[in-house]
Parts: sequence; structure tokens; C-alpha cells
Amino acid sequence: MMPIYHRKVWEDCFVAQALWEAGMLNNRRRALGFAVGREMLPAFFAAHGVEVLATDLGAQDQKARGWQDTGQHASEIDHLFWPTLVEREVFDQRVTFQPADMRRIPDAMADGSRDFVWSVCSLEHLGSIQAGLHFVVRAMDCLRPGGIAVHTTEFNMAADGPTLDGGSTVLFQRRHIEALGERLAEAGHELLPVDFHPGRGVLDQFVDLPPFSEEDGALPVADTPHLRLAMGEHVATSIGLIIRKAR
Repeated sequence: MMPIYHRKVWEDCFVAQALWEAGMLNNRRRALGFAVGREMLPAFFAAHGVEVLATDLGAQDQKARGWQDTGQHASEIDHLFWPTLVEREVFDQRVTFQPADMRRIPDAMADGSRDFVWSVCSLEHLGSIQAGLHFVVRAMDCLRPGGIAVHTTEFNMAADGPTLDGGSTVLFQRRHIEALGERLAEAGHELLPVDFHPGRGVLDQFVDLPPFSEEDGALPVADTPHLRLAMGEHVATSIGLIIRKAR
């Protein structure tokens, strides 16, 4: 497989690696995924024996329309099946799908029964920075004591100064992540150390410019590195959060 220097590939790998290191990828585990779209992760986790409840916005929700138009929305279980990762019989036994809004996690899901929860580049689309942070805290209610939450999101490389703090996409900054850590600690949870180092490699200096893809999804220039990107006046990348629920 040719290496692809794309932050979306990194995000999926970050989630899988974090959960593997936490000992979560085995047949004793129950998982809950938020805003899964057409991710491979539900099928990947099922292949490792995990019982998965995958969720996404209801198909009738107005906010789901944009994701539907770009093929990034899941409205049925078939949207999550990847035959290269798991056999269909195993997938059907271990994966279920249910519509859910990250902004209003149902009490039935917040029952403290899951071993891990995850979301990939989703919490920045909830309308505001505060809404995204509230989701992270609320999602901890879905976990059993000692359970793990793993989230990735958009990150403004500038630690201070203005950012996108409202609208369809927001950009979190270091100060928001650190404030989240304090808020979680007050509830007894632990945000594991976050790597804020900007990096010194060649690709760490490369900032991709729009347009990032053509209408058919193809890259304007094949194999363009897409680890950092320009979003208006901001330079953004992806960041990963690992949180352990209070025991």
C-alpha cells in the first residue's frame, strides 16, 4: 500500500491504535460510535470481536443533507459494511445502527454500559466550541467505570488569538482542550496527555490550500499531502483526545 499523507487516514489510525493500546479490541467489549458516516471503524472493530452500536444523524434531519450529498452520511447498516475487513455474517452479529444526534445523546445510550466510545472529526460540526466540549463530557455518561473515549477533531495551530468558534465548522485551540481537561477532571475523569508539539519534519511545514478535492472527490493534485490545511486565515490540522472515565 502506498503511503497517503492525509489527516483523515491519521484520524482513523489514531482511534484504532489508542483503543488497541487500551486493550479494547477483543470480544469482551461493547462500543458506541458517534456520527460514523461511512467509516470503516465499525467493521474493523467487529472483526476484532467488539459489539458495536453505530450512530449518525437521522436521515430526515435537515443537518444531515449536506453529509448525504457528499456520501458521508449513514442511514442504514449496509452503509457500514466493508467486505475487505469482516465477513457479512460476523458483521451482522456484532454491528447495529441507530440514528442519534450528538448534541442530544439519549438517556438510553448514556447508561454507563459501554467499554469505549469514539468519534472521528465530528464534534467540530455541532455549531459552537461549547457544544463540542459539552458532547465530549456528556459522552462519558455512556461509559462504564474505567472505560475509554477517543475523539478526533479540527485543531487551530495558533494557540492564541482568534479562531472559528461558531458555524458549521469550528476550530479548537490548545486553551479549549486544556479547559476541557480541567472540566473532565472535576468529574473524576482523566484526559490523557495531549501532544501539542507542532512537529519539525518537512511535511509539518506544508499547508494544503483549497480546493482540497474535486466534485468527484478526486484530489486536484494526486497524492497532495493533507496533514495541515488553510481554513480562511487559520492553519488547521487534526488532534486526538483519549479520555479515561473515573473508576
